[in-house]
Amino acid sequence: MLITGAGGFIGSHLTEALVQAGATVRALVHYNARNDWGLLQTLPPAVGAAVEVVAGDLKDPDAVRAAVAGCACLFHLGALIAIPYSYQHPTDVVQANVLGTLHVLNAARAAGVARVVHTSTSEVYGTARYAPIDEGHPLQAQSPYAAAKIGADKLAESYYLSFGLPVVTLRPFNTYGPRQSARAVIPTIISQALTGPVVRLGATTPTRDLTYVSDTVAGFLAAGQTAGIEGETLNLGTGAEISIGALAARILALIDRPVTLETDPARLRPAASEVLRLISDNRKAAALLGWQPLVSLDDGLVRTITWMREELHRYKPALYNR
Repeated sequence: MLITGAGGFIGSHLTEALVQAGATVRALVHYNARNDWGLLQTLPPAVGAAVEVVAGDLKDPDAVRAAVAGCACLFHLGALIAIPYSYQHPTDVVQANVLGTLHVLNAARAAGVARVVHTSTSEVYGTARYAPIDEGHPLQAQSPYAAAKIGADKLAESYYLSFGLPVVTLRPFNTYGPRQSARAVIPTIISQALTGPVVRLGATTPTRDLTYVSDTVAGFLAAGQTAGIEGETLNLGTGAEISIGALAARILALIDRPVTLETDPARLRPAASEVLRLISDNRKAAALLGWQPLVSLDDGLVRTITWMREELHRYKPALYNR
């Protein structure tokens, strides 16, 4: 099994789950001068020792071909995912997410990979035009990041239709849990609430469908081994929504510290770019994969808070408390 983006949040959890399931796992991580393997370095030693780590860049087709060689199944999670970064550096995001995906698809086709699981995002839908959002919902790019992911999704679709490449596309809805970066809303709230008197947020009225990471990983595992689903696109979400403001209040109640909420204009998206509502219709994943989310929001939040209390040194609270 090859996992691109294995050093990231979902990728590290998927790597751990595959190793524990007995798979032979190769992890493609972005090369850097520090020889930093990202969140793979947080895995239990026995798990990490079982992973073949390959450093490279998705924008380099030779590196991607070398990583794909000999793999039966490919989980493509590698991407630049920060929406604010995409406003500032759209070229980098397009090159990594669109061109990088093209290199993955070409390498998988040349190597005869038996299954490619391509990672999309609920952001490709934009603000819900109807709810819950099913896989036939129109695609709307409300950020350069979303546009790049739509481009990547369409490339994956085209390689299935044009060349018969056995691709399955998954669209996770706002995955959260241990190891997630504080660029995401739940770790942002928790890291500030654990360390200061104020939690500063952007817009608090948008709603999100929050899926605990073990449930998302279970969807990836099912997509990697379920027969007859090539060419399908599947949502992975709970089918429940909560506003960012209500989410923050819920987290603060669980942490039980005297903390106030403030709106920080610097954290607001451009008005037309803000995705106001995301809620998943997950019936297709249930029907084709037998998948359903098992972890409740409160249980997932408690697990995440507990982990972050113990690992707070991995975060930069001073930066987020400004």
